[in-house]
Parts: sequence; C-alpha cells; structure tokens
Amino acid sequence: MAAGAGGSRKGLRLGLGLAALGRPAYITAGRDGDLGADRSVEAMRDRAAAVLDAAWAAGVRHLDAARSYGRAEEFLAHWLAARPEVATDPSLVVASKWGYRYVGGWRMDAEQHEVKDHSLGAFTEQLAQTRHLLGDHLRLHQVHSVTPDSPVLRDGPLLRALAAQREQGLRIGLSTSGPHQGDVVRAALEVRVDGEPLFTAVQSTWNALEPSVGPALAEAAAAGVLVVVKEALANGRLAPGSDAGAERLAHQVGVPLDQLALDAALAQPWAGVVLSGAVTPEQVARGAAAAQLDLDDDALAALVPLAQEPAAYWSERSARPWR
Repeated sequence: MAAGAGGSRKGLRLGLGLAALGRPAYITAGRDGDLGADRSVEAMRDRAAAVLDAAWAAGVRHLDAARSYGRAEEFLAHWLAARPEVATDPSLVVASKWGYRYVGGWRMDAEQHEVKDHSLGAFTEQLAQTRHLLGDHLRLHQVHSVTPDSPVLRDGPLLRALAAQREQGLRIGLSTSGPHQGDVVRAALEVRVDGEPLFTAVQSTWNALEPSVGPALAEAAAAGVLVVVKEALANGRLAPGSDAGAERLAHQVGVPLDQLALDAALAQPWAGVVLSGAVTPEQVARGAAAAQLDLDDDALAALVPLAQEPAAYWSERSARPWR
C-alpha cells in the first residue's frame, strides 16, 4: 500500500446514499447487527440524523435520496431544517430520484417494497412530492434504475418535461441497474433535447464483483457527465465477515475489506462521487478512512479475480431478502 496526496481529494468525492436509512427493510446484509430491532419511524429518523451529522463532519457533501427510499427525503428535510448552517452551505448537493414508489407500508414483511413507474405522470407527481419536502435544496434529479426495457429514453413528452426542469436550473440524471448498465449509459449519452444533452449525471452500480459498466462510465466522464458510483460494497457482500475469499484478498493487501472495496471505487479516474451506504456513524468513519487511502496498482489489482459475470451478479442481487 502506498500513501500519497490523493486522500483528501478522494475524501471530497465521498457521498452518502440513504437507501438503507429511509425504510425499515432493505437488501443490505448485516442489518440486524447494524440497526437492531427498533425500526420505528422515530428510531430510523434519529439514526438518519446521526449518520448525516457524522457524514457532514467527515466532509461528505453529496447526499442521495429517492422517492422509493421510504421516508428518506422526509428525514433529510427534517435534518436540514434543524441545521441552517448546513442547509445554506454552497457545497451541499442534494440529489434524489423518481420512477419507483415505496409501497412497503413500513413493514419488514411486506410482499412488495417498491413499484417501478417511468411514466410522465409518475415524474410529475413525484417531482411535486420531492419539491414539497426538499424545496430548492434539490440540485440533481435522476430517473431511478433505468434498464434497456425502460421506455424513458424514448418517451418524447417525458424527455421534454425533464428538459423543462433542466432549463430552470435543475440537473437531470439517471441511475442504472441490471447486467446491461453500459448499454443504458451509452444510450443516455445520445439523448438530446433542443440540441443539448439532457442527462448530465449518471449513477451506476460498480464494485469489485460487478465492474462491467466501467468502460461506459469512463466514456460518460469523458463527455463531461458527472459519474456517481452506488453499491460499492455490493449491498454488504464486500463488508467484513461477508465473503471468505474476498476477506483473504483484503488480508493479503493489509486493508479491511470494506475500505479496500470503497477505495477501489474512489480510485477509478472517471468516478466523480462514490456513495457510502453507511447506516452507523462508525461506518461513516470507516468510509472516511478509506477515502484517505492511496492504494497502489497491485493492491487494487488484488480485487480483479472477484469479478462475476454480470448476469450472475444481478440474479443473486435480485434474490436477496429484504430484512
């Protein structure tokens, strides 16, 4: 492991995703140990505030929510309202997403937790809901989990509605999911409305187990698009104690597995922001420590053998239980 001056620069690129903080159940491993039994609205609101406080103190300035993340937007709005010095800080970037609805009813055992809807009506409704909670703090609005079968990139009226928000100063982006993320990223780069690129931010899953979207993200960054990495720890599969083989590799490098995985994402030259999915202040601190690492090429190359076929990775992800 080589130390260098890159750590502080990487620290500024660390963001916080609220997917695991805004609802009682999610697919990330280890939630029983991290969150305990109390998943009430009040307990989760307090937890979100504590994690947001820790993240802000650590230098995190990019905060990512979504309409389908339960009450994440509400929790974020509550936190901002209590901290005017944060809410007025020009470095703050609040991002959210539309296109999925949370339907879990705050139940751990819900049959379904979210429903996809990429229609113009869903965009109009959910933008109003997001604006009601986050107001002018919203800086980046993204279509949630676009896949090749989504009509969003071909829906003329919807694209014009998104462009109207762009003209009012709102940055428009999209997130991707599934084994064909690269195809979606490249298709999004071609979308123009009134001769201007519409999508100037893209959020994709990239981690040591599923790095296949990397070349497309490099193309996006080269085109001036903000690249945001999500699920750098593969929903807990790259957390300590989760995978014996990955743990052995991390031990050989001499860096804890979660920090190695997060630093691998931060080391990608095309990565503008890498989201931490921390649900405790301690996990925030571990992410901040990872952002200070400056691993050499050999250390990062140790993760290469972990890569899976994209179809296998996404099949396993879709089968993960909500808990």
